[in-house]
Amino acid sequence: MKSILTDFKNFLMKGNLVTLTVAFVFGTLFAAVVKAFVADLITPIIALIFGQPNFESLSFTINNSHFLYGDFLNYVFTFVVTAFAVYFFVVRPYDYYSSRHAEDDPDIKECPECTMDIPVKARRCPECTAVLPA
Repeated sequence: MKSILTDFKNFLMKGNLVTLTVAFVFGTLFAAVVKAFVADLITPIIALIFGQPNFESLSFTINNSHFLYGDFLNYVFTFVVTAFAVYFFVVRPYDYYSSRHAEDDPDIKECPECTMDIPVKARRCPECTAVLPA
């Protein structure tokens, strides 16, 4: 019984599970922030330009079929703004940090073919599979 509890504790404390939990929590929080950003700031700006703050009511009818394309536009717009926010506020700063960190790390070199960071001891690039000089 003691080994099962110990194994379970070890499972819970593994880095992957803890990291995944933190990523999930922060992802949920970030989604709420982006949703509020779109609804409270970006959509009113769109309303100034187009005169309608919410596209949900936009629709058209063809042969007695009613197409509600406005809600789809809201989701597309939210996706584009979210992708923009993730790219400029997460990906770009992380890439900048990673490039500065790679310069400090003597165990990493740059592949001459694809310019990706790879371990110094590598004989083949894992990204482009180029054979590296010894």
